[in-house]
Amino acid sequence: MQSVIRPALVLFGALTLVCGVAYPLLVTGVAQAAFPEQANGSLVKQDERVVGSRLIGQHFSAPQYFWGRPSATGPMPNNGGGSSGSNQGPLNPALHDAVKGRIQALRDADPGNRAPIPVDLVTASASGLDPEISLAGARWQAARVARARGLATGDVEQLIEAQAEGRVLGLFGEPRVNVLALNLALDAQTRDTR
Repeated sequence: MQSVIRPALVLFGALTLVCGVAYPLLVTGVAQAAFPEQANGSLVKQDERVVGSRLIGQHFSAPQYFWGRPSATGPMPNNGGGSSGSNQGPLNPALHDAVKGRIQALRDADPGNRAPIPVDLVTASASGLDPEISLAGARWQAARVARARGLATGDVEQLIEAQAEGRVLGLFGEPRVNVLALNLALDAQTRDTR
């Protein structure tokens, strides 16, 4: 029996050192050396204080801010520790009811806006943590944000265009805007005009 136990323990110890210690240290070291900002969470700081991450959506509900995609995480929106989608398919009545409620909430927040609501403003992403919205989603909200801040809608639309990110490598995905970055730029612009 000892002829089997000893090699098994040696192999267990060796694999623990390689897979549990050496490999994580190597990967962490390479990430810190090559991509330090991303390896540390792509944190966004304002006045030397962390206000969020470029990678995780934040919940904004005040009318003077752009709102991100709905979040299916619990127990609160954009919970990084509870990343998940709703797993509701297109034929699920609960999804239909949730989308109807979100449409109504957007219409109630901006009753004069009769334009079609972009789909990303009423559907949650797979992770529930999407930090970005489409340019159409941002433009749809521009008039509400401008009114709440006492700004011209054109000025807010220019800010959206300035914060817009193109397709990844010019090929993948759609043009989009990071909601946190857009709201911080909006705060800075409002602060600068006072």
